[in-house]
Amino acid sequence: MSDVHATPPIPFTNDFARELPEAGIAWQPLAAPQPSWLHFNAPLALELGLDAERLGGADGLAWFSGQVLPPGAQPVAQAYAGHQFGGFSPQLGDGRALLLGDALSPSGRRYDLAFKGSGPTPFARRGDGKAAVAPVLRELVMGEALHALGVPSTRVLAAVRTGDWVRRERTLPGAVLTRVAASHLRVGSFEFFAARQDRGMLSKLLAHALRRHDADLIGQGSEAELVLAWLDRVQQRQARLVAQWLGVGFIHGVMNTDNMTISGETIDFGPCAMLEAYEPGAVFSSIDERGRYAYGRQPSIAQWNLARLAESLLPLLGEDSERAIAEATAVIDRFPAQFGAAWHQVFAAKLGLRRLPEDDASLAEDFLALLEAAEADFTLGFHALAELVPRRDGTERVHPLLLDAPAWQTWQQRWHVALLRAGESVEQQRERLLSANPWLIPRNHQVEAVLAAASDASDLAPLARLLAAVREPYSQRADRADLAAPAAREFTARYRTFCGT
Repeated sequence: MSDVHATPPIPFTNDFARELPEAGIAWQPLAAPQPSWLHFNAPLALELGLDAERLGGADGLAWFSGQVLPPGAQPVAQAYAGHQFGGFSPQLGDGRALLLGDALSPSGRRYDLAFKGSGPTPFARRGDGKAAVAPVLRELVMGEALHALGVPSTRVLAAVRTGDWVRRERTLPGAVLTRVAASHLRVGSFEFFAARQDRGMLSKLLAHALRRHDADLIGQGSEAELVLAWLDRVQQRQARLVAQWLGVGFIHGVMNTDNMTISGETIDFGPCAMLEAYEPGAVFSSIDERGRYAYGRQPSIAQWNLARLAESLLPLLGEDSERAIAEATAVIDRFPAQFGAAWHQVFAAKLGLRRLPEDDASLAEDFLALLEAAEADFTLGFHALAELVPRRDGTERVHPLLLDAPAWQTWQQRWHVALLRAGESVEQQRERLLSANPWLIPRNHQVEAVLAAASDASDLAPLARLLAAVREPYSQRADRADLAAPAAREFTARYRTFCGT
């Protein structure tokens, strides 16, 4: 190890531990018995202004495996509640996670560093607090993929094989990850104190959240006005996030309130999956037996979760409960319009437009209906549009996935009218289409193959190849054609994802 008196490798400030000691329990991670690297995310370290060489070496391996705490860290197991599949649990908390601390980058970006799989905490609920290699690497791959696709997401800085074993349906190699997040504050963080009728802690938690994410709102009106403005801000972030999920075909799989951040970042990649053939009712999670968190239901679930946040904030809206409920409800009722605006922006771009035409507002929905009827691949169906913009010679080409369906011809004419009205060149429109529609996503079958290779055979080469590819989703390369291709229908029909807990 390097000199402990040298410049701290991570500039921890530990605002959460200092300002909100009641919102967590100081705790220590388990030390990995025989740590070895699975992956160190050097590009992310550089983005944070960290010493990637040191963190990716022997020092980092010791710090990110729990053998030695990084200098300045104050680990805390955070407390939170949550609605899980609609049922309320008043106490969940970090059962196998630890917030190492929050830090400040040289650019002024504040972020959390947290372990996952670092052993049981007082919130473990009889669990072992550990994680296996495959779920750790799933979070790594999916976080990097979403980030490259422009979707706000938590990311993995380090993934370490612990040398330990975890017991699930079978014995699996253990691992621990270090997550980077704008913060780990969740809807469930507020539910925790609301369930205890602790108005004082709700107020402190809100003040912390404002300083962390929405400092521009501080001092803007009375406390009640501030609460409503902040609720609306959180709601807008979630509306944009879910619209972006739908735009890339992402299915979170377990949108419980403890898995919804107030920062608007994607968090907790348990049973997540990517849409292949377009199907609004697509569900892959093995625990989502009734399709509560299906691809097409994610917007309504987001609003439902936000309503739970609004309920938690009611004590801060004054003593007149009827008025408080009415004011909070008025905010939540704006979600459909906010989501609709975000969705239209995302899907207009996917059609090569700055906005959907007012006289043909169903243009995007009708293309999705064509994809669904043809059971066509969502990602490649949109990507193909870049080659089908109106040509100067007036010729129209057939969509390679929709073939020669008359409905496609009719829709294509409508789309071409919208493109021509925009008054932009073919090159501009094609560039917009290519920048909005990835060629490559983390295909479910490819992710599973990579996880199996790393877990069962300790082969990390497929992981390295897939990570390089998902970090360049708009780059079409012949040597990655196998990674971009959809899975066989037989695979998709039987594919199920698991929480990995």
